This record gives sequence, C-alpha cells and structure tokens, in this order.
Amino acid sequence: VKNNEDRVVVLNRVALSVVEQCRGMHPEFVFVYRPNIDRFHSKGTHRPNHVPKPPVPVGYMNNNAWDKACLRAAQKLSADTGKPMVGEFAALRVHDIKHTFGRRLRAAGVPEETRKVLLGHRNGDITVHYSAAELNELLEAANKVCDVSRSAPTLTLLKRTAV
Repeated sequence: VKNNEDRVVVLNRVALSVVEQCRGMHPEFVFVYRPNIDRFHSKGTHRPNHVPKPPVPVGYMNNNAWDKACLRAAQKLSADTGKPMVGEFAALRVHDIKHTFGRRLRAAGVPEETRKVLLGHRNGDITVHYSAAELNELLEAANKVCDVSRSAPTLTLLKRTAV
C-alpha cells in the first residue's frame, strides 16, 4: 500500500471464495499465472509431450494481462447477456473497483469511519483498528456489499467534451 505501511485487508465472502479457489496453485503465492512462452507451435497447435512452465506470482495488477482479462470478461458477459459489453470493460482501471466497493459500502449503510478503514484511507486513530471487535465489524461491513442489489440506484457521471 502507499507509504509502505502494513494494512489489514478484510475480505467479504465473495473475495474470500476467489482467494480460496486460487490457493494451492503455488507453494507460497495465491495469485499466479502460467507463462504462455513456448506453449504452442507457431501454427497454434499444442506440442506433444510439452511440459507446462510452473506458475509465476503476479507482480503487478495493472498491465497487459489486466487489459486482456477485462476484454475476456467483456466477451463472456456479452455472450451471456447478448448485449455488447466491450466498452464497459475497455477502460476499466483497478482503482475503479475500489470506487465501486466504496459506493456499494455506502449504499449498504456502512458508516463513514468503517468505509475509511476498508478502503485504506488515512484515519487519525489507527490504534483501535486492530481490536477483535472492530475486525468483526469490518468483516460484517465488507459482506454487506454482497447483499446490495445490483439494481440499487447508482451515481452516473456524464463527461462533457469540448466541441
């Protein structure tokens, strides 16, 4: 995180399920990928007797892999819904997800102090953040976003372009 400070990361049940699905692919790291290098012949056919490379830890989130994952997600959502979705994911940034989480926390009625901690915003009284009661409160608050309807009213921002 910013300023190289340690921070408790509270995972709601959806985020925790993603982490649990990724566990065990690597002896130390949770989020890994398999390099594509030498996996296919130049003609795109799979090599017989090819041994895949071991998984490598993800070093950065906002890179070409992120862009490709956004495109795959858009294509899958488009196939599932029958609507074009590429534009909605094409410019998605990692930080946009944090904003969405913050807005869903607010929509779920989570108090501002709790939202600050969950979003990693600076808070003057850091010593109280490590008590068991507060961690339980943070976990309950993070799980509230799982229950907020996707059809809940949201803020729509319109961008004005120069003519």
